[in-house]
Amino acid sequence: MSLGALMREEKRAPTSSQVHMPKDIDWQMLDKPRFFFLGAALFSGVSTALYPILVLKTRQQVSPTRVSCANISLAIARLEGLKGFYRGFGTSLLGTIPARALYMTALEITKSCVGQATVRLGLSDTTAMAVANGAAGLTSAVAAQVVWTPVDVVSQRLMVQGVSSCSRYSNGFDAFRKILYTDGPRGFYRGFGLSILTYAPSNAVWWASYSLAQRSIWSKLKRQDGGGGSVVVQALSAATASGCSALITMPVDTIKTRLQVLDAEENGRRRAMTVMQTVRSLLREGGFGACYRGLGPRWVSMSMSATTMITTYEFLKRLAVKKQT
Repeated sequence: MSLGALMREEKRAPTSSQVHMPKDIDWQMLDKPRFFFLGAALFSGVSTALYPILVLKTRQQVSPTRVSCANISLAIARLEGLKGFYRGFGTSLLGTIPARALYMTALEITKSCVGQATVRLGLSDTTAMAVANGAAGLTSAVAAQVVWTPVDVVSQRLMVQGVSSCSRYSNGFDAFRKILYTDGPRGFYRGFGLSILTYAPSNAVWWASYSLAQRSIWSKLKRQDGGGGSVVVQALSAATASGCSALITMPVDTIKTRLQVLDAEENGRRRAMTVMQTVRSLLREGGFGACYRGLGPRWVSMSMSATTMITTYEFLKRLAVKKQT
């Protein structure tokens, strides 16, 4: 039995305080091939639209001095043109498709399994949804990072060419070859632990906050709206959850980005920086505030990405529902 069916059983005796929310689409209700095919197409489009903001955020994080987004944008436009905002995009898009498939699979399976368990334990609907969504966010982030970390390492190095101490690359394949030659396979997993520390708690907080914010907004509306109202509620809930996640995880994300992109020099040879070297370098450059370089673009990126992603994701699930026979 699905989580949605279990929750509907619990709510057969309605009360005046019952929260009316649109019906949730569970993992068992999805046509999986259609879900993954449409998901790859929809999320590729979203990634294309939001990629320039990631370039700005990454360049701010590796800059040795504080530089505004406006100045970085003008410099890229003047010196590199439009293609400067899409450095590393091909590599990123190639890796995003399998990573997103892993993410969505882990998210929906965990949400369904944990949700059923929490309802059977007798937890309230609100608590069950928060726990199920939080657990789903945690496991999906860990699963996706297996693919996303190598993609991040390569694409971020391409993003910051000419503005950091990393090597020069002609394209994604050249970056892959040079990283493999210099650091071996482990070079693609620089910052993997920090990626988990950044994205796993961030996703858990985001999904739990999203479910609570969504329920809170619907309770104030006191009505169910499956059309435009649902999209507005999803967008507001996503933006609220993104603000919390961005503030909490920003220092770790800055350290992770520098660890993946920048090298140290020792006796004329480049080598990977350690976490402590990265932290000390940041503190020397601007104190604790340096850890929040790129917060503006990251906050905007997370809010826009989350709002776009969640509305796209819910739309995708509606498109991929199995046809009733």
